Amino acid sequence: MTVIVTGGAGFLGSYICDVLVEQNANVICIDNYASGTESNISHLFDAENFRFVRHDIAQPIFFDENIDVVMHLASRASPLEFYDYPIQIFKANTLGTWIALGIAKRHGARFLFASTSEVYGSAEVVPTPETYNGNVNPVGVRGCYDESKRAGEAICIAYKRQHNIDVRIARIFNTYGPRMRAEGVYGRVVPRFIYQALRNEQLTIFGDGKQTRSFCYVTDQIEGLLRLAWFDGASGEVVNIGYPEETTILELAEMIIEITGSESNMSFHPQPEDDPRRRCPLIDKAKNLLKWKPEMGLREGLRRTAEWWRAGTA
Repeated sequence: MTVIVTGGAGFLGSYICDVLVEQNANVICIDNYASGTESNISHLFDAENFRFVRHDIAQPIFFDENIDVVMHLASRASPLEFYDYPIQIFKANTLGTWIALGIAKRHGARFLFASTSEVYGSAEVVPTPETYNGNVNPVGVRGCYDESKRAGEAICIAYKRQHNIDVRIARIFNTYGPRMRAEGVYGRVVPRFIYQALRNEQLTIFGDGKQTRSFCYVTDQIEGLLRLAWFDGASGEVVNIGYPEETTILELAEMIIEITGSESNMSFHPQPEDDPRRRCPLIDKAKNLLKWKPEMGLREGLRRTAEWWRAGTA
C-alpha cells in the first residue's frame, strides 16, 4: 500500500510513519515543520519506502502514483498556539482537510481524519460519547481549533455522502509520550511538567488545578488510530480514542514530581479562556467496533516518558 500521512513529522504522525514503514507500506510524509520537527523522522530518511515532502497541506498538491490511504493529522494542537496561529490552525483543518480529501477522491483512497475531543467543548456529559454534539464557543480563543475540527468532520461526511469516499473520524483525547515537545507555545501539560520537574522548577498550574483530563499513552493512541484506519467496517464512523479515566491537573503534577524525584513546587496562574473543567471519553464504541482499549497505565506511561526526557533524547 501507499499511504500519505499529513503532519507526518509531528508527534503522532511520526509514530504512524514508523509503524507503516516497518510494515513495508510506501509512506509519503507531508509536513511543513510548523510544529513537527525533522528530528522526529530523520531516522526514516534512508528507508526505501519512505518519502518526505515539505509542504503546507492548506495548499494544493498532486501525486502521480496511486494512493491507497490518506491519514490527515496536520494541525497545530497546543492550546498556547491558539493565541498566535489561529488562521494557520483553521486553514489546516478546513482547507487542508478539503485538499487531503481531494487526493483521496482522485485516487479512490480511504481517508482518516484526526479530529479531537475539543469538538465537545465544555462537555456537559462526562464520560462523553460520540453522540454528544458539543458545547463550544465559536468566537472564543479555542474556537480556531474547536470549530475548524468540527468543520473538518463535516467536510469528511459531505465527501462520503456526495462522492462515497470511505472516511473515518478519530476524536483524539489528550495523548502523551516521548517526542512530545515541551518548549514555548508547543508545550503540552505532560511534557511541560516533566521538563520543569527534571530541572526542579515550579510546575505551572493554570486555574485551581482541579480540572480533569484523560491521558492516553502514545503507543495506545497509535494502535487505536491504525485500527480505525484499516478496519473495513468503519466507513463513516466517528470514534473516541482515549484513556477512559479522569485525572486532575493537580494529581498529574504530584505524580510527576514523585516519579521524577523532583524538589519542584507548583505555581498557579489564571485559567485560560474556555478551558474545559472535565474531559473523559466513553470508549465503548472503540471497544466494540475496533476491539481496542488502552493498555498503558498512567503512572507507567509517565515513568517511560520521564526516562526519555532524562536520557537527553529530547
